[in-house]
Amino acid sequence: MEPVFDVSGFRQALGQFPTGVCVVTSVIGTDRLGVTISSFNSLSLEPPLILFSIDRRAAGLAQWKLAQGYAINVLSENQADLSIRFSKALTNKWEGVACDRETEHGLALPGTAAVFHCVPWAVHEGGDHLLFIGRVMSVRSFRDRRPLVFNKGRYAALESDMPDNASWPLAMHY
Repeated sequence: MEPVFDVSGFRQALGQFPTGVCVVTSVIGTDRLGVTISSFNSLSLEPPLILFSIDRRAAGLAQWKLAQGYAINVLSENQADLSIRFSKALTNKWEGVACDRETEHGLALPGTAAVFHCVPWAVHEGGDHLLFIGRVMSVRSFRDRRPLVFNKGRYAALESDMPDNASWPLAMHY
C-alpha cells in the first residue's frame, strides 16, 4: 500500500518559493477577461516565450482558450488591491478599473512593474491546470517600480541589500 500524499505539506513547501503576482488580461469581442496568477514564468528567449497556468475550475477557462492575445501585467508592490479584485470569480472585476488597450494583445493596467503583450503559442494539459504558452510581441518595463510578491500565503515586500552585480543567465546554467 502506497503512503498517502500530503497535499497540505506540498502546498506549504510551495509557499516557501516567493513568486510575483500578475493579472492576465484579454478581450474577446466586447468581453474583458482578467485573472490573477502567480504562475508566470519565462520559457524561452529565442523565440521570446512565457507561460502561465489557469485552474481547470476557473469560470472563464473556456474564454481563455479562445483568446487571440493577452497581456501579462506584473503588479507593482502597491497593487495588492488589483490582485484581490481579479482573483474573485464571477464578479465585475473591471468596474472602475482604468486600462490602456495598447494592442490587440490584451489590456495594460496602469502602474504595473511590467507588461508583456502576447499571442497564443500553445496550450498544454497540466494536471488540474492548463498551461498557456505565449509568444511575446512587445514588452514594457518600469525599473523604478517594485513588483508585488507572494510568499508563505501572503503578500510580501521585496527588499535586498545584496549587490546588484549578478548577470542573467548565471554561468551555472551552461
